[in-house]
Amino acid sequence: MSETPSRVHAVLVVDDDTRVARINAAYVAKVPGFRVTAQAHSAAEALEFLATHPVDLVLLDHYLPDENGLDLVRRLRQLGHRTDVIMVTAARDLATVEAAMRLGALQYLVKPFTFAGLRTRLEAYASLRRALDPGGEAEQAEVDRIFGALATAGSSNDLPKGHSTTTAELVRQVLLSAEGPLSTQQIADRAGISRQTAQRYVKLLERTARVSLALRYGETGRPEHRYTWLPSEGPA
Repeated sequence: MSETPSRVHAVLVVDDDTRVARINAAYVAKVPGFRVTAQAHSAAEALEFLATHPVDLVLLDHYLPDENGLDLVRRLRQLGHRTDVIMVTAARDLATVEAAMRLGALQYLVKPFTFAGLRTRLEAYASLRRALDPGGEAEQAEVDRIFGALATAGSSNDLPKGHSTTTAELVRQVLLSAEGPLSTQQIADRAGISRQTAQRYVKLLERTARVSLALRYGETGRPEHRYTWLPSEGPA
């Protein structure tokens, strides 16, 4: 059962598609502790609203008609806005994911997604704000808890039917603890599962932009797929 929210977070939903913006706003409204203050359908609309209506969080699409979402984040930071950002977009290329991470996006949710997928990220965000609001200093355990609140969001709670949350978390932990990219056979060996199962789960995580794929060519000329976990303190 979710905790009773101690505060209400104001959210601006930014998406060029008015229908999608309404759906996302309706999703947000269903999560306790969150209130949609407005919807914007371009970067200019978002900037105009934020100039006079500060919000806690922006749910931001990357594909906007006047400029892309990452450019909007850059402009917000240049203007001194400290608004938190969660990217909600169909853009899944790794260059965009990495740029979002470096610009400070707290999460990265790939369209299409479920209500459960968004809810887990919003709940993780609320947990983060509760941990940070008191201010002051933190011991290492508290720092780990703060970063962990976002790192685990959406990792397994919104899996497609037929996938085990336990196995997904096992694969995630193997990739998180790895010193470098791993093949599916290496993942299988470390997780104690079959290669076919490992391959199914890393493909799922790759589709949700949680894992990056690189190819390593050996003497036979056939490339070996190698997987790396993407930190979620940017995209997620």
